[in-house]
Amino acid sequence: MTSGKVISVNGNMVRAEVDGDVSLNEVAYVIVGDQRLKSEVIRVRANTVEVQVFERTRGVGIGDQVEFTGEMLSVELGPGLLTQIYDGLQNPLPKLAEKHGFFLKSGVYLDPLPRESKWQFTPKASVGDTVERADTLGIVPEGVFEHQIMVPFSFYGTYKVKSIVDAGEYTVDDTIAEIEDEEGTVHKLTMIFDWPVKRSIDAYEERLKPTEPMITKIRLIDGFIPVARGGTYCIPGPFGAGKTVLQQITSRNAEVDIVVIAACGERAGEVVETLKEFPELIDPRTGRTLMERTVIIANTSSMPVAAREASVYTAVTIAEYYRQMGLHVLLLADSTSRWAQAMREMSGRLEEIPGEEAFPAYLESVIAAFYERAGVVRMRDGSLGSVTIGGTVSPAGGNFEEPVTQATLKVVGAFHGLSRARSDARKYPAIHPLESWSKYESSLDHAKQTYAQEILFKGNEVSQMMKVVGEEGTSLNDYIVFLKSDLIDSVYLQQDSFDPVDASVSVERQRHIFDVIFDIISAEYDLKEKEEARNYFNQLRQKFIDYNGTEWDSTEFHEQEKDIRETFEKRKTGVDEEAEYLLQKQESDRG
Repeated sequence: MTSGKVISVNGNMVRAEVDGDVSLNEVAYVIVGDQRLKSEVIRVRANTVEVQVFERTRGVGIGDQVEFTGEMLSVELGPGLLTQIYDGLQNPLPKLAEKHGFFLKSGVYLDPLPRESKWQFTPKASVGDTVERADTLGIVPEGVFEHQIMVPFSFYGTYKVKSIVDAGEYTVDDTIAEIEDEEGTVHKLTMIFDWPVKRSIDAYEERLKPTEPMITKIRLIDGFIPVARGGTYCIPGPFGAGKTVLQQITSRNAEVDIVVIAACGERAGEVVETLKEFPELIDPRTGRTLMERTVIIANTSSMPVAAREASVYTAVTIAEYYRQMGLHVLLLADSTSRWAQAMREMSGRLEEIPGEEAFPAYLESVIAAFYERAGVVRMRDGSLGSVTIGGTVSPAGGNFEEPVTQATLKVVGAFHGLSRARSDARKYPAIHPLESWSKYESSLDHAKQTYAQEILFKGNEVSQMMKVVGEEGTSLNDYIVFLKSDLIDSVYLQQDSFDPVDASVSVERQRHIFDVIFDIISAEYDLKEKEEARNYFNQLRQKFIDYNGTEWDSTEFHEQEKDIRETFEKRKTGVDEEAEYLLQKQESDRG
């Protein structure tokens, strides 16, 4: 084992002189008295190495010993990950608090997965079978899922199954199978194995293009700025605009199997709120607690900055592990700005040449490498799994031109920009529908959605003009366009998060309601004055708000829809030419 001596300390960065071979990203321990502080090698220069310490370095002095393990920074993978709350190094926080109190001691590391728990193992492989890495040896039930016990991903080549245990209860440390490699060496396998966090899990057959939408049951997202299952998106916005709330609502309602939350440097109050709420939230899919299909990596802004990077990579590795089982995983990183700030701090200590706003010059490539670990993959057995990554960004002052936001926008497939003005106006979600965009396919009819977006843009232009010339300086036709755009915004783009019906809307209901709205906004009306037009659209808006709160496909739902249709049919005189042209063009394109 290589060892070394501390020659300088700069915050969380320790420089050491070594007497052997050391690798980049290798785990090291800085020994201070009876404490062993976990670290990671981030630069090697001849016989001098720099390590980032994941703990506070108070007490570290010149001459202290550093031990290098020869292993990469890794996570432990196996049954028992779900429902867990970890720190960035995969320490189970509830157990740490139980053993050492709420003021956690430095240098204490516990087993990530419970060693005493027994799992009901059912073998799927037989003696004599030929297996490769990621092939299923057996299954154990984990909540509502069948957790696959796989050949470790580091086992390249082919192996013969020499023995496998019978069905029964076993701990994660028990040997469940023995496999023989091509050279005749026998390997004993348990239910758990390690995988380096900075290396993507690539034990699948093929990587596919994300095409299927990930339904969030939020109308604005699903209809206008959709996210594909296996895609990427970011939520930039100023402080207090609703990033964390939006992530929590998404994790509850999104049509995915597993949710992994990485609180990478978020404020302690928000992390505590997440930890308190998730065990109490009822999962609408299973009727049980949402925590049963959730893993939380908690790393607050008051924790050492180096641990923020570890928490991001720990989370994405766990997400990829469940994807390998053919499950659909949603990873929510909150907030990647804090992670980037940690990179900036460490880059400064390494005395690297700074980029824009003192962020490291390699900021873009690091962020891109993280988001590239999302994707849809096909396994060797034909099953599909996906990891969808959604990261929040907290630009100072809500400035979307700052480096972290811009670097993120270059790699993600959808941009959900939160607006301070919409947040202050109590609009939920506070995503700006005109500034946000998506490269993915919407769940709505494309021609109708395009027309609605044009109405929103035109309505915004009229609104800006009215601020200058006033309502009296605006033509009646322009004013009606403004009222139509306001109707779309208030009854479709906004939702009532406190209403049990309107808080999450199925995609069938979204399409149905949008068709009703399209009939209204594409119609021409017999309206003579602005006051008359305003009263008419206000009446429609109130009817729609009541309509949004009624149970889908109920008698009341159909009665209210009939009332809405009768109200606008009385004033309707025809259909807008542009709407007719768009629909006809779409039909001809299909033909």
